[in-house]
Amino acid sequence: MERLDRLLERLDYTVVQGNTQIEITEVIYDSRKVSPGCLFVCIKGAAVDGHTFAAEAVQKGAAAVLVQKEIKVPPQATVIQVADSRYALALVSCAWFHHPAEKLRVIGITGTKGKTTTTYMVKSILENAGCKTGLIGTIEAIIGDKVIPANNTTPESYIVQDYFSQMLEAGCQCVVMEVSSQGLMMHRTAGFMFDIGIFTNLEPDHIGPNEHASFEEYMACKGLLFRQCKTGIVNVDDAHWEQVLEGHTCTLETFGFSEQADLRAVNSQLVKKPGYLGVSYRAQGLVNMEVELDFPGKFSIYNSLTAIAVCRHFQVTAKEIDQALRVAKVKGRIEMIPVSQEFTLMIDYAHNAMSLESLLSTLKEYEPKRLVCLFGCGGNRSKLRRYEMGEVSGRLADLTVITSDNPRYEEPQEIIDDIKVGMAKTQGKYIEIPERKEAIRYVIANGQPGDIIVLAGKGHEDYQEIKGKKYPMDERVLIREVVEELGKTVI
Repeated sequence: MERLDRLLERLDYTVVQGNTQIEITEVIYDSRKVSPGCLFVCIKGAAVDGHTFAAEAVQKGAAAVLVQKEIKVPPQATVIQVADSRYALALVSCAWFHHPAEKLRVIGITGTKGKTTTTYMVKSILENAGCKTGLIGTIEAIIGDKVIPANNTTPESYIVQDYFSQMLEAGCQCVVMEVSSQGLMMHRTAGFMFDIGIFTNLEPDHIGPNEHASFEEYMACKGLLFRQCKTGIVNVDDAHWEQVLEGHTCTLETFGFSEQADLRAVNSQLVKKPGYLGVSYRAQGLVNMEVELDFPGKFSIYNSLTAIAVCRHFQVTAKEIDQALRVAKVKGRIEMIPVSQEFTLMIDYAHNAMSLESLLSTLKEYEPKRLVCLFGCGGNRSKLRRYEMGEVSGRLADLTVITSDNPRYEEPQEIIDDIKVGMAKTQGKYIEIPERKEAIRYVIANGQPGDIIVLAGKGHEDYQEIKGKKYPMDERVLIREVVEELGKTVI
């Protein structure tokens, strides 16, 4: 129970009806979960407007409703009006959980690519140095030993504060979280200061009717993080970094390959061993150390530089950073699965043309005998994505194995036929094997010495969605089954 006036103490608001000296039992923003004595926050969403359920919420026993426009409700409830109810929900949630972020060191990472891998690298380094760290990201939230699968990159503000509160109870001192532009735009991280804000990079993604109206808006939303953090750490090699940082209020540090970067990578080299791809380089500037990673490609250098730049603020030693980076793993992000000493097999979440092109271009730098790409596309999604991914794989891979992803309510063969439209624009060789396990069996059974084989699109997902139902399907399990059935010896 909390007094309503305490929950509203950091907000500008108007009391339209009733009074604020009442006890609140819960904070609710989903009308289906209204309970007696709760505060119901009316949120206007893309499809549903919570204001239309305000009167019904009061009839169900809500003690107060918080709104951003005029409504009529029964007289027994208090009505609080604010300029923006999403922003208000964030501040009310902070107050409900007694401002847990003020007792944690909070690190926020924004950017088009690299957020997920970098969060896991930061967590690995800090925990290796003895700092218990919570994580909130695209794949999951990690609170001590508890793992909660994610629905959004950045959860709703109430959930963020709930997680922070649970992290404190679990003994966490720090939290590292992915901060999406949508999350910033929708005030999911409002009401507290980040100790450190990170900008990785920016590419024209997430532009559309239900996301950002323009690239300029996308940049502006990313920039919000740097008016809400004490220290900003930014990729100085990115063409847009100065525009993103416009109006920033934090102290700045930079990283990258540029000689102007405060922390820079020099002498970078590709590392290739049986069943293993990585990179090595020397970090110079704010930290001086040799770095070797079990992640391939230039973007892995950026991700690790970011993690190093963050963790130096926690007095982590170079030895601790090195040890942690060597064991950092991210499920479904260039996740190498040891199957053979003759070829390299990996799983990656690349599920659009931009991420697939980045991945395949990186892997080609390792000069494989063949680059084999296995992927499918989701049903009931843009056909354009299928054409584009088909064209990218046809252009960059030596062999494409087209298979099924999450067909949803479409027929897998129809999706495959759309992918082939893109393939037809290239000279790329392909085969089609609709059943994903059989496709995996094919690439493993036919792997040749020096091949790099990538299973793209599913990544961390452990299900396949067919006709509205999710069926268990984890590619790691499928690989293990195939290897056993083929009688191969796993390295």
